[in-house]
Amino acid sequence: MRADYTTNTKISVTESGGWASADADALLFFTTEGEDSGSLPDLPAELRAELDRLKRTGRFKGGAGEVTVLPAYGRLAAPYVIAAGLGAAPAGRDTLRLAAVQAAREAQRLGLGRLAVLLPEGAFPAEPPRGGTYAAPLAAQGAGEAGAAGGASVKSASASGDGVQAEPQGESGADARTAAGAEPAPQSASAADAQPAGATPSATTVFTVAEGLLLGAYRIATYAREAKPRQELAAAQLFVQRDALNGEALQAAVAAAEAYAVATNYARDLTNLPGNLLLPSDLAEEAEKLAGQFGIACEVLDEQAIVERGMGALAAVGLGSANPPRMITLSYDGDPSSGEVLGLVGKGVTFDTGGISIKPAGGMEEMISDMGGAAVLLGLLIVVGRLKPRINLRIVIPAAENMPSGTAMRPGDVITTLSGRTVEVLNTDAEGRLILADGVTYAIAKGATRLIDIATLTGAVLVSFADVATSAQTNDDAFLASVLQASIQAGEKVWQLPNFPEYREMLRSTVADIKNAAAHKWAGAIMGGSFIEAFIEDKPWIHLDTGGTAWLWGDRGVDPKGGTGAMVRTLAEYICGAGV
Repeated sequence: MRADYTTNTKISVTESGGWASADADALLFFTTEGEDSGSLPDLPAELRAELDRLKRTGRFKGGAGEVTVLPAYGRLAAPYVIAAGLGAAPAGRDTLRLAAVQAAREAQRLGLGRLAVLLPEGAFPAEPPRGGTYAAPLAAQGAGEAGAAGGASVKSASASGDGVQAEPQGESGADARTAAGAEPAPQSASAADAQPAGATPSATTVFTVAEGLLLGAYRIATYAREAKPRQELAAAQLFVQRDALNGEALQAAVAAAEAYAVATNYARDLTNLPGNLLLPSDLAEEAEKLAGQFGIACEVLDEQAIVERGMGALAAVGLGSANPPRMITLSYDGDPSSGEVLGLVGKGVTFDTGGISIKPAGGMEEMISDMGGAAVLLGLLIVVGRLKPRINLRIVIPAAENMPSGTAMRPGDVITTLSGRTVEVLNTDAEGRLILADGVTYAIAKGATRLIDIATLTGAVLVSFADVATSAQTNDDAFLASVLQASIQAGEKVWQLPNFPEYREMLRSTVADIKNAAAHKWAGAIMGGSFIEAFIEDKPWIHLDTGGTAWLWGDRGVDPKGGTGAMVRTLAEYICGAGV
């Protein structure tokens, strides 16, 4: 990870011609299916003819995510030309981002570090997921957009965790609110309203391509003795074809894209760290380092302070490990005039064996990713530190290692949480919700008026969505509506699960206030969220379960093998509302 939380890739925007004569290792352009080479008059006729031949023979159709590389044979200053497919016209924003990602991957594979990029003309709208309808945005629209707000305006633009499917449900903290009765979100402007002054479709294109190139340039760290340093994309010069552009808006778009992508790649790196190299104390030190970089207040409670403060759930999860837990809190006050404070709580289990309820050995190595929620929030801190949104945040990360030992928490134990509620522990592998219970309580104590928790919480979410979508649960549909809209802008798939009171009833305990797992294996992902809801004290609340999306076993689309940084860009869009 880079100590200054930046990228070595230099991205610049050129508002004039000269793309074909650029001094670069490769010229990159985008093309749709069926588009002929006549749209590229700057290229030599031989190269245009070769591109048309590839399309006729089906070797390169211009499909979404397709990439081909053509040698220039001395006809250009650049030795290669890269064509990236956009699929059938008109293409959307996700397709353009994917094309940039795949082009960057191919360029790095061939050692082409400097790209001259001809940006396509036209608008590239956000693309809502196909195959269903988002309930929350519809509810918000039906209520006249009550409470549906996106990000704060930007001041400057310089198989996972709780592995069992029988995840806990929680006693209700609040009945589900309708959009009509929801309180307004802490921000007053939607993401669209908060875009940089003078933003245009070209700014959107600049943002999307720059973000895609930086995301595609990501390479997982290796610890092999003979490993070479990770190669980075050295430079990308973006050529914009339209006249009279707002240069300030384009530079703001580049700055926002860099912030989003650097934060995502950082979260990927953090998630990929082996468990022996990322202990709870290491996570706390990383948070302190980040906070120092951006001038953000940071508090770290050690194991003694955790016990003294009454954080019994976090303490209990950490009992079995030789590496004690930490409670990490980061406070950002970007809008001192507002009493609204968004609490963000991220699960930081640096390794999860399941404890006494131990997981199967097969695939347990993936449990280095069980701090994926914490990684997202620390990545988000980079965006906040660089873009300075007008919003107040309390970021709380309970960090622990869940290990079996003679001192470990046992099934059947009854523990007392920071809220004073008692929990009957039926499954020690349902530990993420336990530390999040203390986390949300502490966020409220620190002033949070609404809450979002994010965690690799359940393996059960894989049963519902595989590793394709993040699940969302809420007691406030209008609050969720704005986050879902941000996810559409970011191109990350999020889908709402129900939050019926019957689920919470299933978590009633006969010996404590609540139990951390149900006796059956039904609705496991919902049960995990419902348990957390028992501790949110009637605050507007969203639960995001990245148990399927925080880690992949192979590259897919925008996301690489290993840690994905899923939800960094969605939360960045919601909080910062770059609006491009």
